[in-house]
Amino acid sequence: MSALGNITRRVGHHRWFGAAARLLVPADRVVGRLTRGRVVALGLIPSLVITTTGRRSGKPRSNPLLYVPDGDTYVVIGSNWGQTQHPGWAMNLLAEPTAAVDVKGRRVAVRAELASGAERDRLWQLLVTEWPAYRTYVRRAGGREIHIFRLVPTGPPPAGPPPAG
Repeated sequence: MSALGNITRRVGHHRWFGAAARLLVPADRVVGRLTRGRVVALGLIPSLVITTTGRRSGKPRSNPLLYVPDGDTYVVIGSNWGQTQHPGWAMNLLAEPTAAVDVKGRRVAVRAELASGAERDRLWQLLVTEWPAYRTYVRRAGGREIHIFRLVPTGPPPAGPPPAG
């Protein structure tokens, strides 16, 4: 881990960090799409770009996310930087669990599984080991249960470039 990555993890607890990061998400989304997930979050933390289907629009929606590997799956969390509402991408996965991720230059078709019970607890530990600020985000979320998803590869990746999002 780089020194800048370690600093990023330490300041991730601060409200100003979440506010600043939310402003950078659109630029991060473009960079992630153009690099097919090779460069997301400036390479400071393990990140991917998820493309979900909009639950209302039916259109592809892409978002950069921190992830942790768990075997051959990817684990992501709908923390929304500790805001009281769920992020749109998480609501999209609840409505339509098929998606695609761009990670390390590869496109992978996935199916989202909402974690619960002991499995959720285990995945939570993996997530807070990678990004300790998730503990702070839970406190800020105002009692909202933050969704944790396992993204399970489903087969050959979809053809073509990632959709605009």
